[in-house]
Amino acid sequence: MSATEQTPAETNGGRSLTIDELARETGMTARNIRAHQSRGLLPPPEVRARTGYYAEDHVARIKLIQDMQSQGFNLKAIERLLELGAHDGSENTLAFERAILTPFGTEQPEVINTAELIDALGGDVDAKTLARAGKLGVARSLGNETWEIPSPTLLRAAAALVELGVPLSHALAVGSAIRKHTRSIAKEFVRLYVQDVLDPVREGGSVDEAGLDAAREAVERLRPLASEAVLASFGQVMTEAVEQQLQRELKQR
Repeated sequence: MSATEQTPAETNGGRSLTIDELARETGMTARNIRAHQSRGLLPPPEVRARTGYYAEDHVARIKLIQDMQSQGFNLKAIERLLELGAHDGSENTLAFERAILTPFGTEQPEVINTAELIDALGGDVDAKTLARAGKLGVARSLGNETWEIPSPTLLRAAAALVELGVPLSHALAVGSAIRKHTRSIAKEFVRLYVQDVLDPVREGGSVDEAGLDAAREAVERLRPLASEAVLASFGQVMTEAVEQQLQRELKQR
């Protein structure tokens, strides 16, 4: 090797890793690394001789993402927080933004390929059905036959319904109804927060540090209250719906 030639590990004054080496270094699969790149969470590698090489910055970014995921942030929130990385705001401003973007659920997404997605949905799935599943948030296409599953629980629920003999189209229709109604509930909680918490602290056109702190605390208190209220209400409504249906079934006998 000549004096001007370098091994990948010595290039640019630091280590250079292939995607498989980066995967071993971070404990993440190569598929998830590519998924992070597709989302813009991870900068692309330096390509030399048709091989991509990753640097220490990539290792640090992945570890930061993993740390944020362990704190309960979903990938969409992480995208936003990374965009705010150069934010010059106060500590209270950043704390407020983190509180707002912290997800209401702690479920972590998974990345699977098209064959695995089709298998999970019962095996007989066409492109139109996959597109519908994507629209409902069951799966998000990342290209290259790769899909991100934002909520593995939702996918498992759909798969379980199919196993019970429910047509996939019916299962997706129920998913669409759930999404429609839960979106309405979420909008009501957001409206409540903005109207009764956020608007009062920003009267006059600006929000001071004390106001930001109060708004952040309100978000943190609202988070479990919203989830608990929806779950409790659903339990009551579901019980009533089952009882009413049972009465109708008994009358038909």
